[in-house]
Amino acid sequence: MTKKAIHFFLSLFMASVASVANAQNGKLTHEDSLNAVLEKYYQLNLKVFQANSQPEDIDNIFDLFTADFEYIHPHYGGTYTRQDLYEGYQRNQKNGGYDGSVTDIKILNKIVGLNAIAVSKSFVTAKEGEVTIGEAQMTMFEFRNGKISRIYEYW
Repeated sequence: MTKKAIHFFLSLFMASVASVANAQNGKLTHEDSLNAVLEKYYQLNLKVFQANSQPEDIDNIFDLFTADFEYIHPHYGGTYTRQDLYEGYQRNQKNGGYDGSVTDIKILNKIVGLNAIAVSKSFVTAKEGEVTIGEAQMTMFEFRNGKISRIYEYW
């Protein structure tokens, strides 16, 4: 084996040891912290989508957002401020738009970058006993100071 190959494999080994050591010490990596916020976001949304959700369930989602949060969905009207989106959640909840038909949000794939996660997901719905897995949808999450600063929908 050449010296370059030995150095490469030694570096790779040391990086994996450091990663395992961090996990064993209970330290979250940057990627872990972004994933934790993302998982919480989807868990809280699933709760809101249920027929018995409460206004405080919506508030819990918005606790994950920065003050200047933006939601961008070109197919459904463009750019929404934090307040616009909050009012939309409230309106849907009051009008019965959250009826429990969404039973899960299936994460198909994720790419975690520096302060961003690209997600491919599908909504799982159940109506009249029939479970349907929806089409894959792409969403980009951007983070700042441990909170979601922007969501850009690509579907």
